[in-house]
Amino acid sequence: MSARRPALLGTITLVLMTLMGASSPPAVAQTPPSPSEIAAYQGLFAAAARGDAAGIARLVAEGADVRARDGHQRTPLHVAAHGGHAEAVRALVRAGADPRALDARRYDIVTIAAVRDDEAMVRLAISLGSDPRAITSPYDGTALIAAAHLGHDGVVRALIEAGAPLDHVNNLRWTALIESIVLGDGGPRHTACLAALLEAGADPHLADGQGVAPLALARARGHRAMVALLEARIARGRP
Repeated sequence: MSARRPALLGTITLVLMTLMGASSPPAVAQTPPSPSEIAAYQGLFAAAARGDAAGIARLVAEGADVRARDGHQRTPLHVAAHGGHAEAVRALVRAGADPRALDARRYDIVTIAAVRDDEAMVRLAISLGSDPRAITSPYDGTALIAAAHLGHDGVVRALIEAGAPLDHVNNLRWTALIESIVLGDGGPRHTACLAALLEAGADPHLADGQGVAPLALARARGHRAMVALLEARIARGRP
């Protein structure tokens, strides 16, 4: 994921909220460590940023605090997850890092991995004790909503397998299913997200905050493959 993507996602959401008549702008999206922050890191944070599992073990043995926080309330575990460093994540959790910790924007390592399109990290985080059902982000969302928003279909399937809530409604009044439509491009990966959600039992009738149902949202955007999926699912009725 490029460094520009989180800022772009925040801009898209701001425009959509303005069109919806929201009274205040959303908080800024996920904030990975910047190059200058990484350069300034020391100790565990530096080891986490470079994925140095052996260095982490040594520093912990010397008394380093795995629950320390940086200026954005990230722990070393958040930093390792942002970098996709699986062995560093393992080492930190083994040393006592909290796999459910939230940073200043209320992101946990599962949601960080979901946004990065890092399916392996999502599965690892859950295996280490992260909660796929957690309410995260300034939008009161979930990792599943974030993944569906971005079209990260493999991550969506992994989170569904782990029991992520299918019909959670965030504070934009959108579900994962709705976000796959209204924030997606109608292409293969967003369509695959929608298909996975429908197969798992996500409610195809649950409307957005304006009372518009997913099928109408997909039709309005010309997402033909999504329309076909929704029509077929609605025709079959509830499982």
